[in-house]
Amino acid sequence: MTVTAMSATYKQRLRGWLSYAFASEAFVVVSLTLFLPICLEQFARDNGFLQPEKTESCSSLSGSVPANVDGRCAVKIGWLWIDTASFSLYVYSMSVAFQALTVISMGSIADRSSYRKPLLLTFAAIGAFSASLFLPLSSTSPLWMVSALFAILANVGFGASVVAMNAYLPSLAKDSPEVVQAYSEVTSSFENRDENPALTASIDLELERSLEEVSDPLLGHPIHPDTAQSTYTAALSRATSRISSLGIASGYGAGIILLLVALIPVTRLQGSTFSLRLAIGLSGIWWALFSIPAAIWLPNASNIDEPESGSIKADDDWTFSSEIAVAWRRLGVMLRWREIKRLRNTFRYLAAWFLLSDGFTTITSTAILFGKTTLHMQASSLVLIGAITPLSGIIGSLVSPILQRKFMWSNLHVLVLLVLMVSLIPAYGCLGFLPVFKGTARFGGLTTQGEMFGLAVYFGFAYGAFQSYARALYAELLPPGEEARWYGLFSITDKSSSFVGPLIVGLIADSTGNIRYAFFFLVFMVWAAVPVLLSVDVDKGRQDAKNYVS
Repeated sequence: MTVTAMSATYKQRLRGWLSYAFASEAFVVVSLTLFLPICLEQFARDNGFLQPEKTESCSSLSGSVPANVDGRCAVKIGWLWIDTASFSLYVYSMSVAFQALTVISMGSIADRSSYRKPLLLTFAAIGAFSASLFLPLSSTSPLWMVSALFAILANVGFGASVVAMNAYLPSLAKDSPEVVQAYSEVTSSFENRDENPALTASIDLELERSLEEVSDPLLGHPIHPDTAQSTYTAALSRATSRISSLGIASGYGAGIILLLVALIPVTRLQGSTFSLRLAIGLSGIWWALFSIPAAIWLPNASNIDEPESGSIKADDDWTFSSEIAVAWRRLGVMLRWREIKRLRNTFRYLAAWFLLSDGFTTITSTAILFGKTTLHMQASSLVLIGAITPLSGIIGSLVSPILQRKFMWSNLHVLVLLVLMVSLIPAYGCLGFLPVFKGTARFGGLTTQGEMFGLAVYFGFAYGAFQSYARALYAELLPPGEEARWYGLFSITDKSSSFVGPLIVGLIADSTGNIRYAFFFLVFMVWAAVPVLLSVDVDKGRQDAKNYVS
């Protein structure tokens, strides 16, 4: 294949990958982090009763809650009464638990290049169809509880499809023109060994130094420009980060566009339950439509050979049930202490990501519910916040690499800085407990609706950049040929592990009657990840992954 043909094929595959990010991330921005928790809370509220008597319907209250009325609302699920604000958190916790089971089971199958694309499209169809079914489901229907099932299936479909999507990232980076060019320089260096034996010793020495010293300018280390191997590794790191950032920006851009579209019916219908269902349904339709280009352009296998794990059976010697069983057995092997020590830096990163992803996701959902139930923000205001956050995220994902290169920060330093920035949000919310002295007005502490807009800009900038760097850095710590399996673990510690935070926040809200107390828990959860993150040795982890044989 000529260089021109290879470049055209790469561009087509990249467009396919970005198109799926454009399709699926719109569901995350519009539904998963904004309208879905609000809609589920509204479904429960429309079928709930005011506390403490539980005799008056919550739907009898319209507009803002009067100062002399207890606005807390509870719904009966089976034999239990739960706060309507906690209902969506419990549903989300269930959805991510099922998501974890799914992504573990599919990991070995998705590592087969020929089955990666069918899995992606199958789960995309499940998620998009489930989200679309919110359109015909009314909150006054006796079947309103089915909304929880639709939400669970949509989240499982998204998480599983993204595992398959992320598994394309390492091969896409390797096939990018700049990496292919750097790879050709490496092979040329080895070819010159036979032609000029005098160079052999110096080439071996330089290759050894390249592995010990540097690889990626994004990590803030010096690079040996005369070493072909270090040039290749640096090009691969840059390509991975660049493609990951493009995916984040593409997905956030889609979310902003769809949010602006959804703002029209939500505003005109004054945030009614139907308008919320309409927004979620539109995200499902958007997801399905823009998955079509991905179905056309994404390959079943990379044009450049992808190494496969030696434990993967031949195509005529396996079944789906056997591969699912193998996936769970291999997970058990991966989590043995001996294997953890072999990839200690990869697992340290996963431990930090477990806390960070759970904390960041819970901050998002808690802030939305806090704005709705405590600050009594209208749905149109929450939509505007939902649009501001990803817009700021696009800016953050594009500006952060510029600042990083200017100040020569390492990847870990950037991640830690972003974590500390985000941790200030729940810490700021805790200030709302400070007493107000007589004759003075309360200032700060997330007690006004205006503060929510400012924090949306701040959070979006940090979170967009963090997602971009976190995914790219993890890609460098993966054993070749096992991308889907390890991205399954990444998904578990990302959104699939996020049942812990919402569950604890739900319990805090139920037991105290004030969701603001959850901010203390969120501060601790995010800060606990910082020392773990700082302990990751990226260079050593990259080399351990290359030498790993499961």
